Amino acid sequence: MEKIKMTTPLVEMDGDEMTRILWQMIKDELLLPYIDLKTEYYDLGLEHRNETNDQVTVDSANATKKYGVAVKCATITPNAARMDEYHLKEMYKSPNGTIRAMLDGTVFRAPIVVKGIEPCVKNWKKPITLARHAYGDVYKNTEMIIPGPGKVELVYTAQDGTETRELVHNYTGPGIAQGMHNLNASIESFARSCFNYALDTKQDLWFATKDTISKKYDHTFKDIFQEIYDAEYKEKFEAAGIEYFYTLIDDAVARVMKAEGGFIWACKNYDGDVMSDMVSSAFGSLAMMTSVLVSPHGYFEYEAAHGTVQRHYYKHLKGEETSTNSVATIFAWTGALRKRGELDGISELCDFADRLERATLGTIESGKMTKDLALITSIPNPTVLNSKDFILAIKEELDK
Repeated sequence: MEKIKMTTPLVEMDGDEMTRILWQMIKDELLLPYIDLKTEYYDLGLEHRNETNDQVTVDSANATKKYGVAVKCATITPNAARMDEYHLKEMYKSPNGTIRAMLDGTVFRAPIVVKGIEPCVKNWKKPITLARHAYGDVYKNTEMIIPGPGKVELVYTAQDGTETRELVHNYTGPGIAQGMHNLNASIESFARSCFNYALDTKQDLWFATKDTISKKYDHTFKDIFQEIYDAEYKEKFEAAGIEYFYTLIDDAVARVMKAEGGFIWACKNYDGDVMSDMVSSAFGSLAMMTSVLVSPHGYFEYEAAHGTVQRHYYKHLKGEETSTNSVATIFAWTGALRKRGELDGISELCDFADRLERATLGTIESGKMTKDLALITSIPNPTVLNSKDFILAIKEELDK
């Protein structure tokens, strides 16, 4: 069989731990035998980020701007324990946070629905798509340890040198402080991405923040969404028969649990991070969630919505067998390959992505799956496969 030819490379961002092992298996077994794979490779493994002082992360984001489509493996965001484990020069920020800030746009996350894996929220009948703002807030924060008594202020210095001050807190003893920011231009991009995605997929759009408590920060998000909706999208939504509404984040959580799904839930950066894990886990597994960053500038970055599966990696290092679910990582590749095919007019690449997704879901529906799915499936007597054998079973299905 002649391999499918590519004209423009994908930006390939390699990652860490068990997902890095799966990444190579997926390439070796499911991609390279069928595609003349062109990628511009960046190693975002923590050791290499440390060697380059995290410059490799910036380079990979700039390459995404150049080529338009990227696929990313899960990466470690270091904490104090990782500082020691990897002998890091500093506690680097989230690579996803860095890339998202450079590309702008919105992260859309949706569960991968497959027969035999039923949501544990019994009334969820259709996928719930999380639209997560991809810039600022806690991911671009400035933090400070306060050693003792004193005061912390927010200070804005205008271009003419005038200052505006707001007291954060008068400290009588040690504590902590955090400064966050966002940009109206980024919030506007977020809003338009959400409204356009809702129109494209013909789904209702919910947006939720905590404007009753955060009367300036969160309220600005609410106001910008409403202004853009009223000025640019209201008539389009009405014509499409879909609805936009704003609600408080705690009200949204309560409503989501009672809903049947089939809508887009837009959240600020941190809320979207947390809620997408809740939704994906309740639909079956964290390893069954797609994630794509859509930038208004025409860049797309596909990744799995879960972490590096640290516990399985330590087992793997000891030579023990693991049964790690690779579905979301496979779907990151298929999403990127399909988009590359669409942009370059290579229908064979789009068709291959569709076939690989069907083969992946078909493998699970035939009763062959990883342990996480076997524990929750309604399929009787499933066959539990290890990490490699699951990928080989998908290959067998694909070859059919």
